[in-house]
Amino acid sequence: MEDRLDQAYGALRRLGVTAEYKGCPYAAYAVALCAERPDLLLLVTKNLYPEVARQYRTTWQAVERNIRTVVGVVWKRNPALLEQMAGGPLEGRPRSARFLAIVSGGLRYGGGL
Repeated sequence: MEDRLDQAYGALRRLGVTAEYKGCPYAAYAVALCAERPDLLLLVTKNLYPEVARQYRTTWQAVERNIRTVVGVVWKRNPALLEQMAGGPLEGRPRSARFLAIVSGGLRYGGGL
């Protein structure tokens, strides 16, 4: 898991997310978890966010809000790399679950990383 977490932080840095964002560790942990357990992407609000919240002793709502902020930062700073990782153009800013699926898929399969 530590390797996945390091890879997730690296991917987020390349996408333009820095440690100044509270959502950075939440997003990195969520990406690492989803790379290990893709089934978590099926019920993000019910399973993934609460698991991240437990890890960081916060609420699932805070996790959701801060990951949304991270997605907005990525979409503003480096949409081209995100589209490369997604394997094609995105119609607009992706929702959080889609973003996590793209980045965690990149960790699993090496796409765009």
